[in-house]
Amino acid sequence: MKIAVIGAGHVGLVTGACFAELGHEVICVDHDKKKLKALKDGKVPFYEPGLDKLVHANRKEDRLSFLGDTVKAVLDSEIIFICVGTPSRKTGEVDMSFVKKTASQIAQAMNGYKLIVEKSTVPVQTGEWILKTLKKQAPKCVEFDVASNPEFLREGAAIHDFMHPDRVIIGVSSQRAASELVQLYSPLNAPILVTDIKSAELIKHASNSFLATKISFANMLANLCEKTGADIGKVVKGMGLDRRIGEDFLKAGIGYGGSCFPKDVSAFIHIGKKSGCNFGLLEEVRNINIHRRIHFITQIEKALAGLSASKRKNQAGLRNKTIAIWGLSFKPETDDIREAPSIYIIRELLKKKVKSVRAFDPKTTDNMKKIFPNIIYFDCPYEAAKGADALLILTEWKHFRHPDLLKIKTLLKQPVIADGRNVYDPGKMKRMGFSYVSIGRT
Repeated sequence: MKIAVIGAGHVGLVTGACFAELGHEVICVDHDKKKLKALKDGKVPFYEPGLDKLVHANRKEDRLSFLGDTVKAVLDSEIIFICVGTPSRKTGEVDMSFVKKTASQIAQAMNGYKLIVEKSTVPVQTGEWILKTLKKQAPKCVEFDVASNPEFLREGAAIHDFMHPDRVIIGVSSQRAASELVQLYSPLNAPILVTDIKSAELIKHASNSFLATKISFANMLANLCEKTGADIGKVVKGMGLDRRIGEDFLKAGIGYGGSCFPKDVSAFIHIGKKSGCNFGLLEEVRNINIHRRIHFITQIEKALAGLSASKRKNQAGLRNKTIAIWGLSFKPETDDIREAPSIYIIRELLKKKVKSVRAFDPKTTDNMKKIFPNIIYFDCPYEAAKGADALLILTEWKHFRHPDLLKIKTLLKQPVIADGRNVYDPGKMKRMGFSYVSIGRT
């Protein structure tokens, strides 16, 4: 099939490259001239494991190409996937301006039957709006269908998730659209659920909001574990062995981040309010997530002040301190820092007048420099730790799983490690003489 993918970001580029790998002719469109030039030069503008090789191989076979012209790409394609950005407004409402612009451009280029598929995460009833736009702006004699095909790609494992999905969701209003999309995805040998368009749109927001709820539930439990002396790791392990619950996403820490969960939870809350539904549960999920970072910083202050929880009032534990940070991306195996907990934590550290922040991350330094040009970045994690009053673990990169702890102890001014991802064993850390802060473990 001839496919156009509008938007060459984390979703669009992976989608386009994977469809090309399956043997289709794919045109990826992006209007960012800098990004487009990089792609044409054979460079992937963000880090996703294996994506550079996949893009290179399919460009070499002439199955994958890049354009800056939506109209031309639509003219040359049968199926058009909309993969443009849908960022949040301050109200939590989804900014649909890129989707609207793309729908209008597609309408102008309709020269025969086209299947237009929304793959961007959009509010329910977006399909209806796209359909009305196309009917209004497309040539009267042209036939088309609109469909919803939400993506479930985890950054850091996006190629695997595309090629080996848990399920493929197809929302359609015609048998022709259903047949084309089922045929397109059939080589993946995955369960395919065909629904109406509105249900498909809701499945995406509902899925991400539910996963975010599991994370916030684990963090709520972590607070109770810290108060009572229980171990959050053992609690969620016991819960997760129940097949009805499962262990995935029951990991306590400094909260979720990234381009999906924060945006989708806020969007779902807004959708609920707009529809007259009470989504107070998700408002609390969001509140717990924000509070995790505040709580973590309080715990660091307590450790640095060397005080018990009952005596820490009015102590400026962070003022004039040097803080080392390992991990800046919102999760491992990506250079994405959108809504990363590290951003909130660094801002709070600077507000609290730390002397300096010394940071290391395997992939995100260039991105983080755009936000914090004045903190100090290192190419070596041990150099970042040198002379610091405390080391914070904010992303659980595999690089940090088995460090030379004795070396770290000699590099730090005082042996304080605040582990926001529960990477290390508390008993071992205490035996080695560290003042060790973790989440939901004592």
